[in-house]
Amino acid sequence: MKILLIGSGGREHALARSLAASPSCDALFIAPGNPGTARHGTNVALDVADHQAVIDFCRVMQVGFVVVGPEAPLVAGLVDDLTTAGIKAFGPSRAAAQLEGSKAFTKDLCAEFNIPTAAYRRFTDAEAAKTYIRNYGVPIVVKADGLAAGKGVVVATSFEEAEAAIDMMIGGGLGAAGAEVVIEAYLEGEEASFFALCDGETAIPFGTAQDHKRVFDGDKGPNTGGMGAYSPAAVLTPELQARVMREIIEPTLAGMRARGTPYTGILYAGLMLTTDGPQLIEYNARLGDPETQVLLPRLQSDLVTALLAACDGALNGLSLHWSDKAALTVVMAAKGYPGAVEKGSEIKGIGRAEELENVIVFHAGTKQDAERILANGGRVLNVTALGTTISEAKARAYEAVSKIDWPEGFCRGDIGWRSVERERG
Repeated sequence: MKILLIGSGGREHALARSLAASPSCDALFIAPGNPGTARHGTNVALDVADHQAVIDFCRVMQVGFVVVGPEAPLVAGLVDDLTTAGIKAFGPSRAAAQLEGSKAFTKDLCAEFNIPTAAYRRFTDAEAAKTYIRNYGVPIVVKADGLAAGKGVVVATSFEEAEAAIDMMIGGGLGAAGAEVVIEAYLEGEEASFFALCDGETAIPFGTAQDHKRVFDGDKGPNTGGMGAYSPAAVLTPELQARVMREIIEPTLAGMRARGTPYTGILYAGLMLTTDGPQLIEYNARLGDPETQVLLPRLQSDLVTALLAACDGALNGLSLHWSDKAALTVVMAAKGYPGAVEKGSEIKGIGRAEELENVIVFHAGTKQDAERILANGGRVLNVTALGTTISEAKARAYEAVSKIDWPEGFCRGDIGWRSVERERG
């Protein structure tokens, strides 16, 4: 079977590696891909926003299966258009992808189907939103309704911060994504990520992880798309995972089905583990980045078989096998991230890092210039290592980072600190 993978980041490099390893994969195309994905298949200069171009490519190249990595093509209905054209595609429909594309949609679904989440209100009028916050108090969470590339959530600890966020979002700072805001109660607890593979009727667990959103050590500085992650998340005990499936994932699938928009694909639940139990912070309609870079290296089952089973409504009875090893990834970013960064600096030593046992360097924001690898984004590399414990994986990942020569880059030095503390007792 010929497979087309949509996307260009570190998540897609990890997906490309696992898809290409499947006996079912005869050829892998990646649109547009990056220098890392090129190791596992053929990068294709397709405009993935041009759905007809994607369909035409699939027909000409006889692609039998399309895997959509990022959220934007899902929210734009790429899976719908491929399905209508008779091409099998993995990911939710446009209607189902609203679980990520609209915070308000998800909060309303939670309210209707009794899914535990923070109390909320929706606003399109800035002054009404500010009045509500003044009456409610702080800390409080302000979220843009739509997709905002990780920049649409502000945890405000003062009224001034909350009001500035409202003015920025409703005032057009995030474009159409901020035309409506969701104001949420602040939840206390520890965050964790839970993944489920869904076929519209059935969901099965697809691993756990924890990531680090703040840019600097000690969880300081602005939020980012993620500066590192590890898997599994020990805080999500088997009992808690069962509870997440029972109280959050399964009611969501049932609710989406009842609304006539069944959910097929990966459902990524961002959770807050409170004293009252797990609460849903938000849904993503795809695998996370950088969580994929620690999930897939631990997956021992055939990824293509699993994704096809989800597309075919055949997850009932399917079991996935995972390595007992832990995985940890360190994001190497360009200096200035998550603000403006300079592109084009040369990165050396990736090969030296990958010579270490149980180390994989995933490309996220790179480009090839003859024999040179150049930085071409904010988050540039994901240095991933496996170990018998998170502590061992962390030590190996940072040893690999030390082999990479890139003065224009930086990384956090404390990825995995929560889990390391747990392992130390």
